[in-house]
Amino acid sequence: MAEAKRRWQLPAETVVYSCYEAGRDGFWIDRWLRAQGIVNWVVDSASVEVNRRQRHVKTDRLDAQKLVQMLMRYQRQGERTLWRVVRVPSEAEEDERRAHRERQRLLGERTAHRNRLRSLLVLHGVRVKSLAKLSLGQVRDAQGRALPAALVAECEREQARLGLVEQQLKDLERMQAQQLAQPRSAADRQAARLVRLRGVGPVSALVLAKEFFGWRALRNRRQVGALAGLTGCPYASGTLARDQGISKAGNTRVRAVMIELAWAWLRLQPASELTHWFWRRFGQGNARQRRVGIVAVARKLLVALWRYLEQGEVPPGAVLKPA
Repeated sequence: MAEAKRRWQLPAETVVYSCYEAGRDGFWIDRWLRAQGIVNWVVDSASVEVNRRQRHVKTDRLDAQKLVQMLMRYQRQGERTLWRVVRVPSEAEEDERRAHRERQRLLGERTAHRNRLRSLLVLHGVRVKSLAKLSLGQVRDAQGRALPAALVAECEREQARLGLVEQQLKDLERMQAQQLAQPRSAADRQAARLVRLRGVGPVSALVLAKEFFGWRALRNRRQVGALAGLTGCPYASGTLARDQGISKAGNTRVRAVMIELAWAWLRLQPASELTHWFWRRFGQGNARQRRVGIVAVARKLLVALWRYLEQGEVPPGAVLKPA
């Protein structure tokens, strides 16, 4: 930047503007640039204009030129709807997401190890219901013979990996329970409040607080629904008009949690107004219509939880857990 200012004979205090697309590198680049006095924006790559032709020239140089052109339009001409700027969390806010994201990965690894163990045993006609107390030395195949030595060795290694994953899961769950019992950050306090509602468990509360409510300043219900990707996307062109479903443009973790939470809410909060609305609107429909309706419940419930945290307003008809 100093070399460019000397080349163009600009004062040293000239403000520099930059941008880059959000991706694998995360937000450390933005923090470093701002520490150097550079005004930077992190841009949602899905909101960058692209050529709509099926085949078109695409190189890194053209992509960089396009970003510079859009940056000039955004900064000089004030086109604030030109692209979507990503809200950059602080290092502390970003670090708070680690536990529940790691837990999600470990759950997938545990399922993979369990399936692998069962698949190896099925190759020899052995089917087990529980892997917790499996003793490979006592297992016999379909013909009553001992398992091959190489298979036993592989299964033992798989068991060791499974045991490590399960121990790490227990450690994470113990740490999360402590966060709810003794909240230290604003997100922990929000999660502790969410858990007071019947139907909201500790995992859902922590995901919603740390991924959604704990670090975003949401102004209205439309922003809440759009940020979770639960708002509808109509398509209308000429005489053609149809609904494309929800946008799915928001946080995938929050959206998945809210769908699960919506089903649990119908079962555990039968007296709430939201539950009554669902059964009046979709109760007589088929399975597909109920799946469509549960997305609407998830969106309405997310807005209700936001109001509960921001304004202290308990969702109408909802029941709190006993203190």
